[in-house]
Amino acid sequence: MMPKLFTCLKDYSKEQFLKDFAAGIIVAIIALPLSIALAIASGVSPEKGLITAIVGGFFVSLLGGSRVQIGGPTGAFVVIVYGIIQKYGLDGLMVATIIAGIFLILMGVFKLGSMIKFIPYPITTGFTSGIAVIIFSSQIKDFFGLNIDGVPAEFIPKWTVYFKNFSNVNMEAVIVGVLSILIIILWPKINKKIPATLVSIIVVTFSTLLLKLDVSTIGSQFGEISSSLPKFHFPTMNREMIQALIVPGMTIALLGSIESLLSAVVADGMIGGNHRSNIELVGQGVANIFSPLFGGIPVTGAIARTAANIKNGARTPISGIVHSISLLLMMLLLMPYVKFIPMASLAAILMMVAYHMGEWHAFTELSKGPKSDAAIFLVAFFLTVLVDLVVAIEVGMILAAFLFMKRMADVTDFKYLLEENDIKDELPAYRKDLSTEIAFYEINGPFFFGAADKFIQVIKEVEDSPKVLILKMKHVPVIDATGYTALKKLYDMCKHSDTKLIIMEIQESPLKILKNYGFIQMIGQDRICKDIDEAVETANRLIEMKEGSSTEAVTMI
Repeated sequence: MMPKLFTCLKDYSKEQFLKDFAAGIIVAIIALPLSIALAIASGVSPEKGLITAIVGGFFVSLLGGSRVQIGGPTGAFVVIVYGIIQKYGLDGLMVATIIAGIFLILMGVFKLGSMIKFIPYPITTGFTSGIAVIIFSSQIKDFFGLNIDGVPAEFIPKWTVYFKNFSNVNMEAVIVGVLSILIIILWPKINKKIPATLVSIIVVTFSTLLLKLDVSTIGSQFGEISSSLPKFHFPTMNREMIQALIVPGMTIALLGSIESLLSAVVADGMIGGNHRSNIELVGQGVANIFSPLFGGIPVTGAIARTAANIKNGARTPISGIVHSISLLLMMLLLMPYVKFIPMASLAAILMMVAYHMGEWHAFTELSKGPKSDAAIFLVAFFLTVLVDLVVAIEVGMILAAFLFMKRMADVTDFKYLLEENDIKDELPAYRKDLSTEIAFYEINGPFFFGAADKFIQVIKEVEDSPKVLILKMKHVPVIDATGYTALKKLYDMCKHSDTKLIIMEIQESPLKILKNYGFIQMIGQDRICKDIDEAVETANRLIEMKEGSSTEAVTMI
């Protein structure tokens, strides 16, 4: 639970500081246009994106568990932030983000960082691709310069409005947008040091001013942009608002944890490091509490900016702190000029962001993997696009859980060993003579509620009741309450038919569960056998005792 910054400072050198310093400035230059564009796409003013990168990015680097993580606004939050603002306003967004920060801290404190890996890959790729489609769709108005007063938030109504207004396309805006995309694509082939998005913004903005193009700009849409220091502001809230925003807050926390830890894992692979997932969640939580208090939006680790940070020589959180300070200076000095940036250029940047964040390869691989994974992916994707991100995650997780249980139930096998040879191979040479009155069953796999019914059906198919039933549980790693209930039903069936039950080769974990339920005491400790030889000996002894008692009863008569 120690932040990486304090560990890295123990053997910090001047040479590494110079590398971190340079990387931090370069990443700040990359983050400047992205932060502005993501803020506008989220439905807030441009400076809020910069405040998010400044305040949130600072705390992510100061208290996080990754050496090179860069925090700030990302495309993953655009959909949910926009929705919260539309319904609850800026104060509602602040409350939801603070709630998310509290949840993230609790997740870190209770060491749930490793639990994120249990979210299935098809869900994360599904809703990530869905978010990419929504971001792309939200930029159509500005890219084509459409004169639309209010664009619906829902996907289908949004595109309906677009198609009705495509006759009013502003070709000058389209040219600006296309030029921006071309620069973003082609510039890295010329120079990889200077960020393509920054070059695109500068070239297109100056071209727009010189040619006096009739296109919408940040200034024409938002007016004067504040360049003052971020001010502390506590949101107005009440109990009803907090209750209504708990689920959106949890969604922000879940998204933030997934993206930040995924970014940290990618960073580990690039530098050969090892991030601390739990303190990373704590750092992200603190960042999401302070970011809205100073006017920002939700924060998470940004994979693209983190990768750029690494490629430019960063190896400690100092680069992230330098990135935040550099952005603060840029905001104070450059914000008066931001108002000249064309909206079509920002739309082009966000379209490229959407293109790169979408997991488009997953669509081509649908037929290669299990049909259940394809179903989960498509459900998460279409629910994100057509309904809601929260619903997509909830339904996706529930569907994934049910499909997982079905897979485990299918894996669990109940075998009725009718052929003596199935058992004789495991017996010593001197014990090949098996009584025909002994029946063998074997359970293979987890014995839980998804498989218990199948077990009962197999047992009921036996027509003749044997004198002894031996149940082999060597390959049963776990058993739950429903599995125990199924065993209890088997015991009751055996008792009703005067059949003795023996369990052999049971593992430690299920044995402990059965002891806690009192099942071992019920059938008797002597009927828990460590191997097949002991089980057969016990079975023969029980048969002899049964036959002896029957003979004695006949003699008495």
